[in-house]
Amino acid sequence: MRKALLKFFAVYFVFMVVFIVEKPLFMAVYNGLYRGIGFADVLSVVWHGLPVDAAMAAYLTVVPGFLIMAMLITRSHVIEVIEHVYFIVISVLLSAVAVVDLGLYGYWGFRLDATPVFYLFTSPAAAFASVTAAELIGGLLAWLALAAAFYGFLRVVAMRINVVPLSGRKKTLGAFAMFFLTAALFIPIRGGFTVSTMNPSRAYFSTNARLNHAAMNPAFSFLYSVSHQNNFAAQYRFMEPAQAEQLFRALRAESEPSDSAQLINCPEPDIWLIIAESFSAHLMPSLGGEDIAVCLDSIARDGLLFTQFYASSFRTDRALPAILSGFPGQPNTSVMKFVNKAEKLPSLSKVLKSSGYDTKYYYGGDINFTNMLAFLKNAGFEHIVRDKDFSIAQRTSKWGAHDSDLFRRVIADMKTDTVSAPRLRVIQTSSSHEPFEVPYQSRFDNKKLNAFAFADSCIGDFVDSLRLSPRWDRSLVVIVPDHYGVYPENLSGEQQRHHIPLVMTGGALNLKGTVDTPASQTDIAATILEACGLGHSEFTYSNNILNPRSPHFAFYTSPSAMGFVTATDTVEYNLDSNRAVEFRGEAAKHSLESAKAYLQTIYDNLANL
Repeated sequence: MRKALLKFFAVYFVFMVVFIVEKPLFMAVYNGLYRGIGFADVLSVVWHGLPVDAAMAAYLTVVPGFLIMAMLITRSHVIEVIEHVYFIVISVLLSAVAVVDLGLYGYWGFRLDATPVFYLFTSPAAAFASVTAAELIGGLLAWLALAAAFYGFLRVVAMRINVVPLSGRKKTLGAFAMFFLTAALFIPIRGGFTVSTMNPSRAYFSTNARLNHAAMNPAFSFLYSVSHQNNFAAQYRFMEPAQAEQLFRALRAESEPSDSAQLINCPEPDIWLIIAESFSAHLMPSLGGEDIAVCLDSIARDGLLFTQFYASSFRTDRALPAILSGFPGQPNTSVMKFVNKAEKLPSLSKVLKSSGYDTKYYYGGDINFTNMLAFLKNAGFEHIVRDKDFSIAQRTSKWGAHDSDLFRRVIADMKTDTVSAPRLRVIQTSSSHEPFEVPYQSRFDNKKLNAFAFADSCIGDFVDSLRLSPRWDRSLVVIVPDHYGVYPENLSGEQQRHHIPLVMTGGALNLKGTVDTPASQTDIAATILEACGLGHSEFTYSNNILNPRSPHFAFYTSPSAMGFVTATDTVEYNLDSNRAVEFRGEAAKHSLESAKAYLQTIYDNLANL
């Protein structure tokens, strides 16, 4: 049994060593891209890549684990043959991945994904058209050499360990022990016991995308891409491309910033963006809802309330690109699943950072969930506070730290922060998410309403603390839910469910009252940037809500529907049945065509990112 355990861990060790060595090798091959990178950075690359390496090594150790279990039961030449064939195949495949990844990165700028397979099967000639004979021969030789070296490493370290069958009761116990040890590989494969499962985001740790790329395991990147691949260019084809482009062009802002109402009264304000989990317009009396989010309602009455504002989509991984990058949510996928695509999106934080802003993101939960860490790093956030930055005693929620601890951390940092530059602080709440268990008892017996009341009180307390700070006069506070609301459950129609509040306050806010212009989360970036005198032309889907010459509408999606709202029309379209389920307004027919063109263009852009 001792040799069986030794062989099992030796196999896992070989895979881990190979994956670790790949990283400095990759950086050495592309040394020109990593000029100025120190030894500490190389260690960081290796360290942050370990979780993904561990997952990939676990995947590859499953088959050897079962083979070792069989060896404990019986001696068979067939088992040895299977072992040899398996390790040969794995050596060949992993070496091919490494060589292709190294060869293509210099051209593509991202780690290996399913694209080469797609090219190879759709047009083999085109796939090899750019490869010279010398490169092809060199690549083949490198592939064979690596495969031989890898297989030799496995033979020396793991395969030479001879496992002999056990007898009697020991055979049964040994087989069960090896079975459970192999089953335990599920833990690194999943990525631990946190909410998020293993994804490429685990390797992302730096605002320098090159370091993140170096930390990524190319084999894992490839498998993840294959399992999440979608043919975006073939989806939601409602009309000819020229017609879609013409309709979409009419939805883009062409006006100058000078047309805008003056949102702020000072240059370069501190911007506090609060993303409130699952809030909706139905929690606020000011928007015709119930008397639940009383603090947010009070803030809205004293500040600026956007009354016809809509969530772009239905999940946080769709919401963050909409809010920070002005990229609309998609009904059947999320751009955040595709790290190489998401990193090409523009971002509010990146533009502000380039203009001298200090950027920081606060979230009490698992920052790796749905590739969030990768997205935020690519978006230019220099500092990210996450669940691991809170004590174990504070992480009593399923999602990590409760909102009360989250905002206490923000307030503590605010009091000790000596940064003189203008600040962008994004605070993402989580307590008003199921299971709605919070350390708070309001007047509501309903767990969901009690959780909303708790989150609302935390937001109110934070705004009160900020109001007492010396930087209040230069602060713009923007409060927006992350996606459509989860209360009440019996709403009729997607429009009601996607109706959410957008509230602004702060000493730097120049406007007060209400804005009735139809808009959505994608418009936040252009509205803020234009107010700060910054351009936003790269934000294709974002219009300034306060600019009277901009097109004003709200577009939203859920898994089976899309909606389009203007000042005069409301259209809701079921994507499964391909028919309109709501059709109101004199220009509703045109609005429906605009909505179709809008969604078609989103998927065109997804295909081209």
